[in-house]
Amino acid sequence: QVQLVESGGGLVQAGGSLRLSCAASGRMFSTYAMGWFRQVPGKEREFVAAINWSGGSTYYANSVKGRFTISRDNAKNTVYLQMNSLKPEDTAVYVCARARGGDVGDVPSLQYNYDYWGQGTQVTVSS
Repeated sequence: QVQLVESGGGLVQAGGSLRLSCAASGRMFSTYAMGWFRQVPGKEREFVAAINWSGGSTYYANSVKGRFTISRDNAKNTVYLQMNSLKPEDTAVYVCARARGGDVGDVPSLQYNYDYWGQGTQVTVSS
């Protein structure tokens, strides 16, 4: 059974930074792509970023490109999301997900590509 546990969320002022972590249990973490999504109450879950199994390919939503960076440490079974220049519209619950395969390059935003999800961590950006 795979468990994903996010941490690092909190309250930050606009323009600030946060680093989210997602620790994964289970075997063969290094063979799966990972993704970050975010959700605001009343809205659909939104793709944020994804990374392939090796870390050699990354994908970003246009809304976060240039501000957020996804990375992974396969030795620690952990994926990260560095968020800089945060805006109030980044406020959401951030959820990490494990993909069904080693890459999600065709459609990284497609939620069907992911089969395990964490509970999420709240990020609040004040103006």
